[in-house]
Amino acid sequence: MEIVKRPAPPTGVRRLMFRAPIYLYRLRLGWLFGGRLLLLDHRGRVSGKPRQVVIEVVEHDSADGSYVVCSGFGPKAAWYQNVLNAPETSIRVGLRTIQVTAEPLDSDEGGEFMARYAPRHPRAARKLVRFMGFAVDGSVEDYREVGRQLPFVRLCPRLDGVRA
Repeated sequence: MEIVKRPAPPTGVRRLMFRAPIYLYRLRLGWLFGGRLLLLDHRGRVSGKPRQVVIEVVEHDSADGSYVVCSGFGPKAAWYQNVLNAPETSIRVGLRTIQVTAEPLDSDEGGEFMARYAPRHPRAARKLVRFMGFAVDGSVEDYREVGRQLPFVRLCPRLDGVRA
């Protein structure tokens, strides 16, 4: 695994394309994404204003209801910094809104999640790591190393729970 080039957050038309799923969620069409994408509601750490971002689900644990997500733009991504600052937040998956607490994972856990994700979604994994600026040989160990380089977050449901 090697880092080819770290991507910059999208701007212009690319930014609009990245934000398009947010508008689908606002139209209550989040079910179109199945369980692959979720909408994260969070607060700006400086402005305090409500913010939203759609993120791919790396793994969902049906036993405890938690979701694991990754910041593909690294630890400086605004949403990642925001949930570190204010971890009590909510997500929308399909038509459900779930109150969650964001818990950052250590690099070894991130590596294991990426190592499990890649074989389940090989085409998506290849495209994602290339987009994120990594060159991999396709081995599970290479994906594990990529996962160690990226910040992962577990979104754990709170006891005050689920709203339909």
